[in-house]
Amino acid sequence: MGILISSIVILLWLAHLIYSLEYVEINFASPLFYFHILLQGYLYTGLFITGHDAMHGNIHKNKSINKVFGTLASFLFAGMSYNKLVKNHFKHHANPGTKEDPDFYVKSQNFFLWWGSFLYRYTTISQLIIMAVAFNLLKIFFPESSIWSFWVVPAFLGTFQLFYFGTYLPHRKPHSHDMEPHKARTQKQNHFWAMLSCYFFGYHYEHHASPKTPWWKLHELK
Repeated sequence: MGILISSIVILLWLAHLIYSLEYVEINFASPLFYFHILLQGYLYTGLFITGHDAMHGNIHKNKSINKVFGTLASFLFAGMSYNKLVKNHFKHHANPGTKEDPDFYVKSQNFFLWWGSFLYRYTTISQLIIMAVAFNLLKIFFPESSIWSFWVVPAFLGTFQLFYFGTYLPHRKPHSHDMEPHKARTQKQNHFWAMLSCYFFGYHYEHHASPKTPWWKLHELK
């Protein structure tokens, strides 16, 4: 099931990206134009969560299969290093809501300062080079305006969605009594909204309590 669901997420991301670049008209007055941007952003979020599930070994019991899916998903998301993500993510699980947590911003709970710190920590020179090369390769086949609209902007929307619903809301002000022992809170039960907002990762206490539960089963823990 893990291989099937992960493959579907990756293929949907790729298929909709190609479709949007090739066929969707750049029309700022068209609701359909914005729909495709938002949909691609949502698929970007799914792409990263696929890589995240690979980190926890939730795609398959075989470690190599998890690494293949995790490496592919992380690279497609934004040229990211899967190995670096694994290292930081397990630090996050071991030390949530503390200065040792690479996803937590101890200096301020301000959303924009925290988000900026989050992006800075996960951006590398090699990643920027990879994305620059990919951008110029895409320009050979597609209009630059389409690349910005359906490849660049949705990636930022995906990082925003992941950060807001998967990091900021669950971990801000981590000393509330209902967040122990994981320094994580969970959203109220609404499976439709939980899936729409961040692939059930609003159920974040449940994820920290059972990181071996794949994203598509988190609602069962609720």
